[in-house]
Amino acid sequence: MLGLRRRCPRRKYPVRVTTLVLDGGLSTHLERLGADLSDELWSARLLIERPELIRQAHADYFAAGADVATTASYQATFEGFARHGLGASRAEELIRLSVELARQARDAAGQGLVAASVGPYGAYLANGAEYTGDYDLDEDDLYTWHRRRWDVLASSGADLLACETIPSYPEARALARLLEGTPGVRAWVSFSCRDGERLNDGTPIREAAALFAGNARVVAVGVNCTAPRHMPALIGALQGGLPVVVYPNSGESWDAGHRRWLGLADPVEFGQAAAEWQRAGASLIGGCCRTTPQHIEQIRAHLT
Repeated sequence: MLGLRRRCPRRKYPVRVTTLVLDGGLSTHLERLGADLSDELWSARLLIERPELIRQAHADYFAAGADVATTASYQATFEGFARHGLGASRAEELIRLSVELARQARDAAGQGLVAASVGPYGAYLANGAEYTGDYDLDEDDLYTWHRRRWDVLASSGADLLACETIPSYPEARALARLLEGTPGVRAWVSFSCRDGERLNDGTPIREAAALFAGNARVVAVGVNCTAPRHMPALIGALQGGLPVVVYPNSGESWDAGHRRWLGLADPVEFGQAAAEWQRAGASLIGGCCRTTPQHIEQIRAHLT
């Protein structure tokens, strides 16, 4: 169904699956493990300082029931590392290391897939632009900007690329061009959305998803880092095309009066919602910001 097989190093052959459980918020869990992610490099800083902690976070998600580890390359870019004084060769080493750490955790777990994260241009800007799509680059510029990291990740040994938190139509077009120019690569494409119908830049999600229709190397199209309440409508908007991937954030909002987060922070409630997303038609399901291994355990427990 998905054109994917769960890689299982301890078996003679891989296992075909119809629904994949993705991991949860990598940065969220790294912070729970004691990491300081206050730098603009975010989790990518740990590739330099504490790579073993990244491997541990991946291992914890596999232990929780995830089929897929998404690498710590979301905010790992040549330009971002250059701002911290690192040259191109060292930046490439670190981007490749993000995949190697996930592979090590996968192999120790005995099964699973590694998805190399291709974060949006807005993640590099570190100003929240991935939630607006308000960029200072056009499609051609975005294609050029993505190209160097894309080429590294495409040759890194990851099982597929995770083009995620994409907020704008021009960036989606740039990524579609990169996919067309990389024949051996498979990927999923996941947008960040403002509501149950549109990307953060206002483009209807159907229009953005249509860029990847008919591409056999795109294993799924969907949504991440978007409030859970929008998932049913967005899944419905994507039905009839490629398999659907969803991994929303916890949907929490800050209640200043009671000084607490409100939303699907409760892992059991998140797992129950995941079962609804599966019934609605999603085939790859996980969590994004402020979700944890406990959320993934509950997704695994609630899916059929």
